[in-house]
Amino acid sequence: MNTQNLIRLSRDLTVASLLALIALCILWEAWLAPLRPGSLLWIKGLPLLLPLPGVLRGRRYTYQWLSMFVLAWFIEGVMRAWSDVGTIRYLAVLEIILSVLVFVGTVVFSRLTRQPAQPA
Repeated sequence: MNTQNLIRLSRDLTVASLLALIALCILWEAWLAPLRPGSLLWIKGLPLLLPLPGVLRGRRYTYQWLSMFVLAWFIEGVMRAWSDVGTIRYLAVLEIILSVLVFVGTVVFSRLTRQPAQPA
């Protein structure tokens, strides 16, 4: 597989897993297993909309900071998978998987699109 195909694959992986993570966060707290009825915790998915335009445009800088930004959702998923039971635990595991996929996609994209080193 050539570099251009890997770049496209990593971009597609990032976009798909980011959109799925946004949907999961909103659906989880609004409908699937809210912490309390009427909870506004679904808002935790909205910050993930911030990098979406840059990711869709293939901006390397956005991919770089998203790789660190998404770790907050990974941490939340680990904490809730560890401490909660039932449906919430399964949703937390899905959040972990999606955040890892976003991370892997962003790191691969960032590495493959970096500029070659300039000779001194």
